[in-house]
Amino acid sequence: MGKGMRAGKKPSTGMGGGSMQKQMQQMQAMQRKMEAIQAEVEQKEIETTAGGGAVTAVINGKKEIVKLEIKPEVCDPDDVEMLQDLIIVAVNEGLRQIDEISNAEMSKLTGGLGIPGLGF
Repeated sequence: MGKGMRAGKKPSTGMGGGSMQKQMQQMQAMQRKMEAIQAEVEQKEIETTAGGGAVTAVINGKKEIVKLEIKPEVCDPDDVEMLQDLIIVAVNEGLRQIDEISNAEMSKLTGGLGIPGLGF
């Protein structure tokens, strides 16, 4: 037997086989939770407005516009640029909010581990 060895004790290989398997199981469980969170976020809808309610956009968690309302009084043919700006503001705010929700949900799972690339 080698120095420091006791009868019946297996020498350590340094590979941590049981530990590695446990880590893989934990990673798989985390991946399943992440997929569940992503599916939950995809079901959410965010409603945003611009121009005091002149334009309303509803965006889902898949970052798709599912509804866009424009009040007739903002449809001025001489000022199309203003209407375009209002639509852009409403849609971008909805996208920002969806990102914020997704990041908040993922950070709950990762516990603030700072794992890059998890924003869905």
